[in-house]
Amino acid sequence: MEKTQASLQSQDFQLQEAIFLQGQEHQGTVRRRIMEWLILARIQFTIIREAWVWIFIMACMFPLTTLLFLKFFTVDPTPAVMTRIITGNMLFGLVVMGLNSMAQEISYQKHQGHFTYYSSLPIAKVNFIFANLLRGLIMSAPSFIILAMIGQMAYGIQFHYSWGLIPVLLLTVFSVVGAGVLIGFWSPSHQLTNMLVQALMMFISFLTPVMVDMDQLPPLLQWCSYIFPTTYAAEAMREVLISGWSSSVAWNTLVLMLFSLVSIVLILKKVDWRVEK
Repeated sequence: MEKTQASLQSQDFQLQEAIFLQGQEHQGTVRRRIMEWLILARIQFTIIREAWVWIFIMACMFPLTTLLFLKFFTVDPTPAVMTRIITGNMLFGLVVMGLNSMAQEISYQKHQGHFTYYSSLPIAKVNFIFANLLRGLIMSAPSFIILAMIGQMAYGIQFHYSWGLIPVLLLTVFSVVGAGVLIGFWSPSHQLTNMLVQALMMFISFLTPVMVDMDQLPPLLQWCSYIFPTTYAAEAMREVLISGWSSSVAWNTLVLMLFSLVSIVLILKKVDWRVEK
């Protein structure tokens, strides 16, 4: 009887020891993945630091020019129109940097064989993807802040800032940047990527409800608008800046979250370190 109890105690001790060792191994893996991401994020930050002047100019030049043009062009605009113009140009800056620039940069790296270097390192692809998403966030954030400040001064209005603005901004950036990163990784050729993102940039900015109301567009463009995250981002941002958080803002934020998750899943499925010859 005593031998049986001793045997059971020994088995129980071995099981506890195995569980403990598995936990330690899991913690070591998580810690290693976090360190990988931090290193990759520092690499992306270094790239931004070396070219921050051009990033700043590109992020603000086109939307700021459009913002000032509409200021001179419109006569006695209503507060709703002024808010749409400002938020539309904030999204325009995001499309320029998050969709256009990120897609072209990743496509260029892919077709120049830069990813071969990363494929030789013991890193997870998901860390590389999230490091690029962080880069897109850092590149796009300045245009949001600058255009919001200049827009308020140019049109003489005051936005309603609330906690709901934070998830709206973050999910707006990630949904658009995710689309740009996806296009860059999918890119069959760098020339095609350039043409595609340039066309998408103009179509999304001026033929979807970013600068104009939905009912001002033809029915065909209204239906097409629902497949772009900027449609939901413009509605959520405009409403949260006017009146704060509401059920409509919550619904649009949820849709932006779905766009972000879908783009990440598709990137994980489509990303390839090497270009197929």
